Amino acid sequence: MIQLKNISLYRGSLPLIEDGNCQIYDGQKIAVIGANGCGKSSLFAMLTGMLPHDQGELSLPSNWRIAHMRQEIENTERSALDFVLDGDKEFRSLEKQLLETDPNDNVGLTKIHERMDASNYYGKSNQAEQLLSGLGFKVDQFNHPVSSFSGGWRVRLNLGQTLMTPSDLMLLDEPTNHLDIDACIWLERWLKAYQGTLLFISHDRDFIDNLADHILSFEHKTLFNYKGNYLQFEQQKAQRLAQQQSAFEKQQRRISEIQSFVDRFRAKATKAKQAQSRLKELERMEQIAPAHIDSQFAFSFRENDKTSSPLVSYQQVSLGYERPVLDQIELRIDPGDRIGLLGFNGAGKSTLVKSLSGQLNALQGEIQKGQNLKVGYFAQHQLESLDSNASPLLHLQRLVELEPEHVAEQKLRDFLGGFGFQGEQADSQIEKFSGGEKARLSLALIAWQKPNLLLLDEPTNHLDLEMRHALTMAMQQFDGAVILVSHDRHLLRNTVDKYWLVHSGQVSDFDGDLDDYQKGHWQHSRMTQSEDVELSGQTIDRKALKRVEAEIRQKLSPIKKEISKTEKALEEAQSELLVIEDKLSDQALYADDKKDELQDLLRNQREIKTQCEEMELKWMTLQEELEELEASLNN
Repeated sequence: MIQLKNISLYRGSLPLIEDGNCQIYDGQKIAVIGANGCGKSSLFAMLTGMLPHDQGELSLPSNWRIAHMRQEIENTERSALDFVLDGDKEFRSLEKQLLETDPNDNVGLTKIHERMDASNYYGKSNQAEQLLSGLGFKVDQFNHPVSSFSGGWRVRLNLGQTLMTPSDLMLLDEPTNHLDIDACIWLERWLKAYQGTLLFISHDRDFIDNLADHILSFEHKTLFNYKGNYLQFEQQKAQRLAQQQSAFEKQQRRISEIQSFVDRFRAKATKAKQAQSRLKELERMEQIAPAHIDSQFAFSFRENDKTSSPLVSYQQVSLGYERPVLDQIELRIDPGDRIGLLGFNGAGKSTLVKSLSGQLNALQGEIQKGQNLKVGYFAQHQLESLDSNASPLLHLQRLVELEPEHVAEQKLRDFLGGFGFQGEQADSQIEKFSGGEKARLSLALIAWQKPNLLLLDEPTNHLDLEMRHALTMAMQQFDGAVILVSHDRHLLRNTVDKYWLVHSGQVSDFDGDLDDYQKGHWQHSRMTQSEDVELSGQTIDRKALKRVEAEIRQKLSPIKKEISKTEKALEEAQSELLVIEDKLSDQALYADDKKDELQDLLRNQREIKTQCEEMELKWMTLQEELEELEASLNN
């Protein structure tokens, strides 16, 4: 059992937990939730002994083996299989002892073989291969060096190494962030069978609901332990908050708003399973609304009064980079369509969305766009287009300058307030904003521009649970068309009506919902990832194909170098940040005569954190570009 008694935990002078109490029993599966920056990762660092607590008592069984997923990305020439196997220290120890033992030492060899049999030594390689397959790696990639994979796939390798580690306590920080839906489903099933105690940080509603039996919630710098999954947490929290008289009127207004959504979708609902599931979700929201009454996020997408039908149509269109990732596709998007894209990473989902946004030209075929088409496009690299020297208010004012009618400043501030930019934050330069804050600002700018086609490519990666809830509600109100790529199954279930499957170079209707995909199709897609894409019976010029492949490889090299350069700079910045944070932990620094030194350290800490986030964003953008080029090469 893990016990936290009157625990206080600080990061520098900032209190993360004050007088926190919690008991965690063997075998529990606990989702750790809370706003970005509240201290979830610091709690994990405290449990592993990397970060000492400031007050109180922490007890944890001394003989427990702890598996903690690393956040840093390693650049090594070890094969993917060996890297995952490195997670099992006993396996590597026995392997070394076997090599170093004298072949004539029968007694020593017998003892080693007995230990090998007891630890299932000979089944470890097969276990590691199953982990790699489950996480989406192809068999022919098992022996590729770790350095040959892009950052997102190396994060998967870190996860695989953690799962390979024998443990009594497993700590996973955002394990689904770089996974597609198929890998999320596989990981969920693997963790359900895990026999130890599991603590995981996640903002994925479905992942939490399907896995957690307890919720550990950071609220107002203390810890609340709820029994059940996220839905049950919402209900319990709602009951607790509903007892507070000051919250009653706001609660009723929220329920009234949700009821209007229920009425609206009930009128439109057909027999389609997606529409019915969304109706059930909205009805459920009536019961859990109070759990979100203290959220700082509440917004809507401004409606466009003009549209076209169709908004977009494709005839015999091929998309890719010199070589098609998607070939000879035909599709049509009409006003009100709400479509989720399914398919494994690299299949072409982001390629299609980039084309729809106008950022990728077709290799061949005809694309027709409606006269009144107005696209709102969110992708991770959109965050780079923000002006780091401008405030959220200035960003919005620049958009308003392009509009014919004057808009009062207070209206702009009210709009930004729904995205969490209130008071001084609306006027602050965004250079020091976190990734989550920049993502919220990007969504705010899109929402203001009155799109009638909303393209969202993994919009939730930087968002906490409350902002994801607000985004779900806003998308349910939105009357325009939606194309959504997301591994957040809760968002997909409650904002789209149908699915397109992106697979083997094609885009086709998926006859079913996420439950159908989860029950069977994901296994099929996993097994067929290694299949070559047939280019509609075209005769392939092998010399031309090799020339195209060479051109793609020429593009890969500078991207890989830039990724390596960014990773090195990020490691240096993180090391510098650790030094500063170690100095900030010195209580003598907070004496009156150290005030100037303290302020300098805090300023340096903020600046380096901002640099780290910018480098992480650049790294993710480069990864995305690399993965798309590699997908084009592999297809």
